[in-house]
Amino acid sequence: MRVGLAALTVLGAVGCTVVAWPRSGPPPRSSDNSLSEPTRRPSPNPTPSSTPRPETSPSASKSPALPRQGPGTYVTAPGGSARVGKGTPFRYRVEVEKNIDLSATETAEAVDRILGDPRGWTADGHSAFQRVADGPTDFVVRLATPATVDAVCGQSGLDTGGKYNCSANDQVMVNLDRWVLATPVYAKDVTAYRALIINHEVGHFLHHGHVTCPGKGKPAPAMMQQIKGMHGCVPNVWPYDAEGRLITGPAAP
Repeated sequence: MRVGLAALTVLGAVGCTVVAWPRSGPPPRSSDNSLSEPTRRPSPNPTPSSTPRPETSPSASKSPALPRQGPGTYVTAPGGSARVGKGTPFRYRVEVEKNIDLSATETAEAVDRILGDPRGWTADGHSAFQRVADGPTDFVVRLATPATVDAVCGQSGLDTGGKYNCSANDQVMVNLDRWVLATPVYAKDVTAYRALIINHEVGHFLHHGHVTCPGKGKPAPAMMQQIKGMHGCVPNVWPYDAEGRLITGPAAP
């Protein structure tokens, strides 16, 4: 996104994400958790889960300190991942701000598992991902303190208020509080909420917009702003179901 093309959604007491879209992308949209346009632009289209979740990493069970501000510099997760999905992979890097008491390696492994899950975006048949530690990337996932997220997002004119995630340019800025504490709906299943953050924001990267609940008792789409309320849907963090069917609903206004 360029500065000025952004939408901010205030999501009540439970938190939200702001999405920054590039000039040439779709209209500005708010998000639960977000990422901006890649250097390669794929074709367009993530909240608590009753379906199987990604394996819980050691960091998911920790209770780390939650500093409000960090240095704005990062530790890059070393190594990389195998390609998942079909087609030319989007290359991504995972970084953790330096004063955060969470392992960059474990954080990256969690992101890798989410993006590699068969119910994730690779189920569309043409999206692929591969983590790298250096070289060119299409996007970077950064786990950062609230103040750092505010600063980065603010450079694109986005007000994250110390609580929310945002997508700005090629950066997925993940607020430390959301990664560790989730939201009230996900408070007992933080691992699932982490999957929602990544699936929802990478969904925006793939140019999927927000949708609403398709009907009472149905799984909430990953691209629904579940943080604003479930509206009769049941928790779900995955874009696709176990049979490879897209979980979606009517386009959000």
